[in-house]
Amino acid sequence: MTESKRGVLALLVACTVWGLSPLYYKLLAHIPPLEVLAHRTLWSCAFFALVLAGQGRLGQLRGVFRSWRVVGVIVFAAVMISVNWFVFILSIQVGHAVEASLGYYIFPLVAVLIGVVVFKESLSPLQILAVALALGAVLVLTLGLGVAPWIALILSVTFGLYGLVKKRLSVGPVVSVTAEVLLLSPIALLVLLWEWQQGVPVLGYSLSDSLLLMFSGVLTGAPLILFSAATKRVSMATVGLIQYLNPTLQFLCAVLVFAEPFGQWHAIAFAMIWTALAIYSFAALVQDRASRRVSITAEGVSTTVRNASRDGSAKP
Repeated sequence: MTESKRGVLALLVACTVWGLSPLYYKLLAHIPPLEVLAHRTLWSCAFFALVLAGQGRLGQLRGVFRSWRVVGVIVFAAVMISVNWFVFILSIQVGHAVEASLGYYIFPLVAVLIGVVVFKESLSPLQILAVALALGAVLVLTLGLGVAPWIALILSVTFGLYGLVKKRLSVGPVVSVTAEVLLLSPIALLVLLWEWQQGVPVLGYSLSDSLLLMFSGVLTGAPLILFSAATKRVSMATVGLIQYLNPTLQFLCAVLVFAEPFGQWHAIAFAMIWTALAIYSFAALVQDRASRRVSITAEGVSTTVRNASRDGSAKP
């Protein structure tokens, strides 16, 4: 199997796990979402620490905390990802998985918008159309349902800001996420201590609850490691396209398994989002192919120049 195929396979597995994760969190719907979040934080910290220890990279964590600027970025990233995790868990428990899937559909377009605002990136006409359609979909849901899709907006914006600050870190994804959950772990411990003082079982109400809560570390960490490995082996256009598997599976879980309502306003908004993503994906593919052609052309010119130089130097 080639490296590219390994990357695609790892990406498919990661996105499938993320997409089917609502089924897991639905099993924990009887446990308060803050408690589930606390367990997810602690068991993720343990999982990532074991991974780094197994790779002999645990010492790299010390380097993360030597710079106040890096610590500040890690703290902000930790806050963003914890809010994202909490809102996602809550959305599954209260029956808003459809809106959660919408948030992850919107995320790529929010990332584009952040790129324009923060990095002053320019957009092609097709990208402008895609972003406009996404904004129109949010407006349709707000007017149609009488309330803004806050869950979708919070999930997409927090994940977008999380990705933004992570771009400014020189450390690898596993090391940085370990640092994030490590900083959040004392808060998670305080939450569980408070729950225990209220008479709530710290590890759920049964053995199955305990095992499920402990599994949250693997469920969080394993897909991230697979995703990180995949991004090194495949193009970003491929990553972007396969990532839509995640919200699509979430959407199918919500509608087919959880039987959540999906009315006409949802249908209109989702149709607009899917159209926007199709346009955005097409634009990304065109841009990716263009950059590859430029790279191949530049490499060919460089090779020609080197060969000509060698031929010239060989002449008497």
